[in-house]
Amino acid sequence: MMESTRNSLAYFDNHWPTNKGAWFPGEAVRYREMSLFDDFRDKSWMDLLIYGIRGTMPQPEVSRLMEQIWIICTSYPDPRLWNNRVAALAGTTRSTGALALGVATAVSEASIYGRRPDIIGCEFLISTCDQVAAGGELDVIVMEYLKKHRSIPGFGRPIISRDERIEPLLAVARELELDRGDHLALVKRIEDVLDRKRMRMKANISSYCAALLADLGFSPREFYNTVLLSFTGGIMPCYLDAVEKPEGVFFPLSCSKIQYQGAGIRRLENVKK
Repeated sequence: MMESTRNSLAYFDNHWPTNKGAWFPGEAVRYREMSLFDDFRDKSWMDLLIYGIRGTMPQPEVSRLMEQIWIICTSYPDPRLWNNRVAALAGTTRSTGALALGVATAVSEASIYGRRPDIIGCEFLISTCDQVAAGGELDVIVMEYLKKHRSIPGFGRPIISRDERIEPLLAVARELELDRGDHLALVKRIEDVLDRKRMRMKANISSYCAALLADLGFSPREFYNTVLLSFTGGIMPCYLDAVEKPEGVFFPLSCSKIQYQGAGIRRLENVKK
């Protein structure tokens, strides 16, 4: 490393108000505790992402697992899926790739699927695992949570109950020997409770991702931040497919063109709480 770069990094350590990094024009880039140009030559992009979020360099198997989560769990190039549809609409109107990707990522933060349940589901698994370790009864914990919230994040799936992503992801976890943690085992135990209670709620891929990463020490917020952009692998093909077709052919009918003959608009008035 050049002497001027060392001096710049030393100044950064003593004077910069944050430890997340800085650019030194014409010299270097500080990425947390490391030099972007010198310390990441043999690292992957996933290494960089995880290190930037957590502040610790992941083991190769952790980066490999995270990469597979991105590939297996969210890279579906199907414009019928809610976030991909937005990107395809952007493409058919000839918007830019950046806007398509940005808005599709934004709507991925849905309430019942996508990024928001990731945090809640991870929090639920960590809290439940702690309660069970402290002597709590899993049946009671699960049913009380279900009674209070009416659902359990990471359990249940619209359209079809079977989640085809689970086995491929678990196969990777087994190959990497990352499938032996308490949170992952807890997912199956929760499923057993729901089965005994005749609840038609199977664990979906979100629970397995949250459990695997919780077993690796990821906090719910770290889990969320690390998978935040994981839908992009499926979003971009949908945008490009719409761009390559004639303008306006994706969802060509506006709502005003649909002749609805059902019940009219109904308003709730004078409703007493």
